[in-house]
Amino acid sequence: MPSKEDTLTQTHPVETIRLWNGAVVPRIGLGTWAAGGMMIWPSGPSSYGSVSRDDAIAGIRLAHDLGVRIFDTAAAYGAGNAELILGEALKDKDDAVIVTKCGYIGDPVTRVMEPDDLSPAGIRRGVEGSLTRLGRSSVDAVILHHNELALDLARPIFDTLEAMRAEGLMTCYGWSSDHPRLVSAVADYPGFKVVEHDLNVFDTAPEMLALVEARGLYSLARMPLAMGLLSGKYGRKATLTGTDVRASSVPWLKYFKAGAANEDYLAILEKIAPLLTADDRSMPQGALAWVLGASERTIPIPGFTSAAQIHDNVEAVWQGRLPADAMARLTEIVAGA
Repeated sequence: MPSKEDTLTQTHPVETIRLWNGAVVPRIGLGTWAAGGMMIWPSGPSSYGSVSRDDAIAGIRLAHDLGVRIFDTAAAYGAGNAELILGEALKDKDDAVIVTKCGYIGDPVTRVMEPDDLSPAGIRRGVEGSLTRLGRSSVDAVILHHNELALDLARPIFDTLEAMRAEGLMTCYGWSSDHPRLVSAVADYPGFKVVEHDLNVFDTAPEMLALVEARGLYSLARMPLAMGLLSGKYGRKATLTGTDVRASSVPWLKYFKAGAANEDYLAILEKIAPLLTADDRSMPQGALAWVLGASERTIPIPGFTSAAQIHDNVEAVWQGRLPADAMARLTEIVAGA
């Protein structure tokens, strides 16, 4: 972790967590969606932010130098390019905890995504491709990347992941889903340890967190900064264009629509910004501190497009959780919005 001289004044113990593999690590990860660059879906090209390959590798290495040990990626990110970049950046880092996702397969050269193949053979081919791109014989977690899937389709996937875990290809597995009912139905699989779901001060996911705590799972908080809205850099005049997914109108987008920040969330942000930025926190640090305070088992995984963002985000685990009174007030404001 950074020295005190490199961070804000430390007023709390560094937030850590003991993982499913026994490692005790800082309670923050690094996401690599932006690092992967563009992917081409049947509906057209899509990306999330912009960062060059060299800067992405340098950013991942910087995060590791600063103490980050959890790195989140997916076969879908850049149609496999994020995994290639992560594998290169961490090739000499045996203590890195790598979480990837299955369910989508793409060609890293053309960046074209294949039609879905969720058969046992398709899942196995996808995971084996991820291991090859990451340059690893095993990863720490493989997560199903389809947010909502009928259980008669999902169970054979988890049967396959359990078999591959028994073969030593992964330490555990989980589901990237915002649906507690679905997660609950498969949480009894022996190797099921992780849920990746939306979690931020806007989307508090109380049912999912209750399930995580009751089942002893781990919550990987995706979108902890609400796709950048909680960075404070996108106001009413901000416009995102091109292939950036936030410039689209795909149904699952909440925080942005057609390149513009969602007015409803901006109105809430204006009310909560003073609470998030108290005690000399930046707004992203306050948002991450909220995630740390939401449950003992949450791990925020913000992405990055610059070294400055990585420094700022890592400092959040040195500053600690938001005070209980601030957490309560934030809950009250958001619930009343």
